[in-house]
Amino acid sequence: MKNLKNKVPLFILIIFCFLGCKSTTQWKGQEPIKKVSTLTVPIQRQYKGVFDLGDGIFISNDYSGARMNGVARTNDTLLSVLITPENLPINPSPWYGFKIWSETEKDQYVKLTYNEDAFHRYFPKLSKNGSTWEALDSLRYTSVKKIFNERELAESITMKLSLSKDTLWISAQELITSPEVDSWTNKLMTNAYVTKSTIGESNEGRPINLLKIGESNDQRMIMVISRQHPPEVTGFLAMQAFIETISADTDLAKRFRATYNTYVVPLVNPDGADNGHWRHNYGGVDLNRDWESFNQPETRAIRDFMRQKTTQTGGKFYFGVDFHSTWEDIFYTISPELKGNMPGLVPKVISGLENEFPGYKPNIRPSPGTGTKINSTAFFFFEFGAESFTYEVGDNTPREFVRKKGEVTAIKLMEQLLK
Repeated sequence: MKNLKNKVPLFILIIFCFLGCKSTTQWKGQEPIKKVSTLTVPIQRQYKGVFDLGDGIFISNDYSGARMNGVARTNDTLLSVLITPENLPINPSPWYGFKIWSETEKDQYVKLTYNEDAFHRYFPKLSKNGSTWEALDSLRYTSVKKIFNERELAESITMKLSLSKDTLWISAQELITSPEVDSWTNKLMTNAYVTKSTIGESNEGRPINLLKIGESNDQRMIMVISRQHPPEVTGFLAMQAFIETISADTDLAKRFRATYNTYVVPLVNPDGADNGHWRHNYGGVDLNRDWESFNQPETRAIRDFMRQKTTQTGGKFYFGVDFHSTWEDIFYTISPELKGNMPGLVPKVISGLENEFPGYKPNIRPSPGTGTKINSTAFFFFEFGAESFTYEVGDNTPREFVRKKGEVTAIKLMEQLLK
């Protein structure tokens, strides 16, 4: 994906506009996590192909990361696209993605519709090459709204698209699937201190890849994971910035890599990302509810790696972080009353982050601290004593702020761990 250039004046304006426009009352976060069954259940696969809609218009979901479960011409000017999940019940985070083109230049209305209990969450992104994205102009976008769980949200949207022979990509968020992740990791591996291995396979046989960043003796380690939930791209972008900062050619990063090894699974759910799932893996399961039962191969691979590493080396994981996306930026932390391998680490990192951005007040929600290892953050802490948090990034958080915040988080973490 195209990297944004650092333009400090513009960046500062973006941050303060973003912060200034937010409500003065911080979001309370999602409801506490509940234990659910994580046994494998059937999923609905898409029928993929190129569909002729008449009048010289074609639409396709025949590529990695696409999601389009049906399409029909409603009238001369409107196409209706149906988006349904991989299975039910499911957290309503409808991912969509398709390509569209026309034999002649024309404007075309395209309506996205969902199943009854779902809503439209992600503002449409457009691309002419599948790698460089921009948000659809809001003047070319209308919605039909209703109340979902006390929020006014869209049950359908209609886009006005300018079509031509050149393919136009439509996506819920930037399209980042296994090939894009592999390309990114291969760039990191041009550094001698970055290596990649495979620690397991997904339900469909895709590799669960692990990066090792560092040159220490594994007595001190940190664990980083991302994309348990396929649509949560902003969390992945923050993770990229975080890891690139740890991998950088700076004095701080060099000292850190000499003392700590960082282990990273950048794409925990490759099946979900490549199949355009709303939330689940190919086993029809929310992986971030499987960190106690370990019914799914993706979570087992990470568990087995971490256990094997600590057993073989006698080392410790001092920190663990899981990158996600949600409505707004928030940190889900372990209760500060509980002490792990480095008590006080997480509050100090978040406080350091706050000090770098005037006017920014981190949204922090500690867990009840019951010891239940349902999600990854609790597993890192209660199994290994790793100070940990879930790093949630807002769906619409400005991308430059996402990146800068990820960079600063890594810097503050390295500084604290080296003290």
